[in-house]
Amino acid sequence: MPRLFLPAMAALVLAAPALAADAAHPTVIELFQSQGCSSCPPANANVMALADRPDLLVLSFGVTYWDQLGWKDRFARPEFTRRQYDYKAGLRHDNVWTPQTVINGRVDVTGVRAAELAQALVKGDRGSGGPAVTASPARISIGAGSGPADVWLVRYDPRIIEVPIRAGENGGRTLPHRNVVRELVRLGGWTGAATDLARPAPATGLQEAVLVQRPNGGAVLAALRLR
Repeated sequence: MPRLFLPAMAALVLAAPALAADAAHPTVIELFQSQGCSSCPPANANVMALADRPDLLVLSFGVTYWDQLGWKDRFARPEFTRRQYDYKAGLRHDNVWTPQTVINGRVDVTGVRAAELAQALVKGDRGSGGPAVTASPARISIGAGSGPADVWLVRYDPRIIEVPIRAGENGGRTLPHRNVVRELVRLGGWTGAATDLARPAPATGLQEAVLVQRPNGGAVLAALRLR
C-alpha cells in the first residue's frame, strides 16, 4: 500500500485567516491517518496546531487499512476509510495513502510540510457562493442554491487524547490526537431547493458540525459548526 516517508516538520499555527470562512462557517480540514503509520505524526502535529483557529474545522479520521500491520487503530472505522476512497475518486487519484489532508474537499496535501499546508488552505478556499445553512434544536435548514449535494453530520471529540502505541511502526510512542471523528452520519440529500432535515439528538461529550458536499468525494459547498 502506498505510503509517504517524509521528514518530520514542526507544527505551524497559521496567522492569516482562511478566506471566506468564519467561526460559524469554517474551512474544513480533514486529516486521514492511522496510529500504525510512522509518517502520520508530523502531519498530525501540523494539523492539530490549527485546531484552535475559529475559522477552521479540523477533523481527524482514522482509517482501517493499516490495522493488519501490527497495530489496530482504536479510532479507525470502515466508514472513514470509505470516505477517503471517495476522495480518491473526487480528487482523481490512483490510490489512497496516509497521511492525507483534504481542504474543503477541493485540494489535498500530505500535511507534513507546514508551508505546503498553508498554501493548500488558500488554494482550497470555497468562496462565498455556497448555500446558507442554519440550525435549530430539531432541524437543519439548507437554503436554495446549486445542487446536488449530500448533507453530513459529523461528531468529533475536541479533547487531546494521548494514545500509547505498543506495536507496529509507532510502537513505544505515545501519540496525541485531537478532534477525532467518532460519527459521520448522512442526514439526507440536497437538490438545490431549500430543504429542512431532521437533526438528531446531540451526543454527550462530542461537538458537531454540518457539511454540505457534492456527492462521491466532491467539494464542500458549505459548513456550519453547531456546537
